[in-house]
Amino acid sequence: MTGRKFMPAVHIHPILLIFIIISFLTGTFIELMVILTIVLIHELGHFTAAKWFGWRIRGIMLWIFGGVMDTDEHGTRPFHEEVCVTLAGPLQHLFIYLVLFLLSGSEIIPPFIVETAYVYNTAILLFNLLPVWPLDGGKLVLLVLSEKLPYRKAYDYSIMFSMILNVILALFVLFFMPFTLSAFLLFSFLVMENRRDWKQRYYVFIRFLLLRYHGENHLRRVQPIEVSHHAILMDIFSCFRRDKTHTIYVILPGGRRRQMDEMECLYSYFHGQYYRQSIGEIISQVS
Repeated sequence: MTGRKFMPAVHIHPILLIFIIISFLTGTFIELMVILTIVLIHELGHFTAAKWFGWRIRGIMLWIFGGVMDTDEHGTRPFHEEVCVTLAGPLQHLFIYLVLFLLSGSEIIPPFIVETAYVYNTAILLFNLLPVWPLDGGKLVLLVLSEKLPYRKAYDYSIMFSMILNVILALFVLFFMPFTLSAFLLFSFLVMENRRDWKQRYYVFIRFLLLRYHGENHLRRVQPIEVSHHAILMDIFSCFRRDKTHTIYVILPGGRRRQMDEMECLYSYFHGQYYRQSIGEIISQVS
C-alpha cells in the first residue's frame, strides 16, 4: 500500500494565496504558518476518521481558518459515521491545546509563538463551530435536520439558514467591529460557498438518489410513503429520508392502493425516462 492512500491531495484556495502574499508584505508570515498548521491538523482529523470508515476522498482544500474535505459521501453514510467524521476536526483542537500546554513550560518554541497558537487555536475552533455551511457547525445542522426531515428539505433548509446567519454575522462585524480585510475575505468566501451550494442543490439531491439506486447506502429502517396517483417521481423522491428505505403506496382512483418499492421508482426515473409522468401513468404503462 503506497503513501498516497494514507495522505490526501492538499490544494490551496485562491483566497489563501492572497493571505500568504499579504503575510509577506505585512511581516505576519509566522502567524499565518501557525494558522495553516492548525487548519491542516484539523482537516487531517476529518480525513483520518473518514478513512477509518472507508470513505472515498479526493483531497483537501485549505483556506484561511478552515478547509474542506472533498468527498461525495455526505448524505449517504450512516448518521453516526457522519457525526464522527464531522466532530473529528474540532476534537483535534483539544490535542493541540495539550501540545501547547506541554510546550509552554519548555524552551523548544519561543513563548510568543505558543501564545499566538493558543489564540488562533481557540479562534479557529469557535469559527468552525458556527452553524454556517460549509463549516463543521453547518454540517451538524444538516445532520440534525436530516434526522427529522426528508433529505432534500433538510439540505435546502440548512443552506437557507446558513445564508441568513451569514448575512447577520457579516452585518454585525461591519457595524459593531473594526473593519479588517481578513473578516471581509472570510465572509466573502462563505457567501460564495453558500451561493454555489444553493445553485447546485438539485445536483446534490440527484447524487443522493443515484447512490441509493446503485446500492451505495446503509439503509436500516423501512418507512412507508403514501402518495396520490397524480404525483410525479420527483415529488416522491422529495420524501426520501437518509438511513431509511421506503415502500411507496400509491392511492389510485376509487381508493385502491398499489404498493411499489423505491427501487422501482428510481429505475423508472433513471432508465425508464418517466420523470415527467405521474406515478399513476407509470403504473398503467408498466402493468
